[in-house]
Amino acid sequence: QVQLVESGGGLVQAGGSLRLSCATSGRTFTVYGMAIAWFRQPPGREREFVAATSWSGSRTYYADSVKGRFTISRDNAKNTVYLQMSSLKPEDTAVYYCAGRPDTTNNYYTPTYDYWGQGTQVTVSS
Repeated sequence: QVQLVESGGGLVQAGGSLRLSCATSGRTFTVYGMAIAWFRQPPGREREFVAATSWSGSRTYYADSVKGRFTISRDNAKNTVYLQMSSLKPEDTAVYYCAGRPDTTNNYYTPTYDYWGQGTQVTVSS
C-alpha cells in the first residue's frame, strides 16, 4: 500500500507563490518507481490535470493553463514531490491532489492513478 499526503496549501494573493508538497510512503521500491501527478478540483467543477513527473523526474508534463507558471519536481531520496506555483491567479483556486501509479504507461494526463491523497486547499484572492 502507498500513502500520499499533501501539504503547503493556503491563502495567497494573486501574483503570489506557493509550494505544495506530496509526501509518499509505503513499500520503497513501489514508491520509487511511481509516476506522480497533481490534479486540482476548482469549486463546482470536475477534477483536472495540472502536472506530472515520471519516476526519475526526467520527464515532466503540464496543463496549458499552468505551463510557465508551475514547476513539478521530485526528490526520491525524500520520497517527496513538489509543485512550485508562481504568478498565481484567482482561477487557480482549487483543492489540489497528488496521485501516484506505477510508471508503466505514457498516459499522465488522465486521472487513472491508483493512489490519491486527501487534497490541500489553495485559495488565490484577487
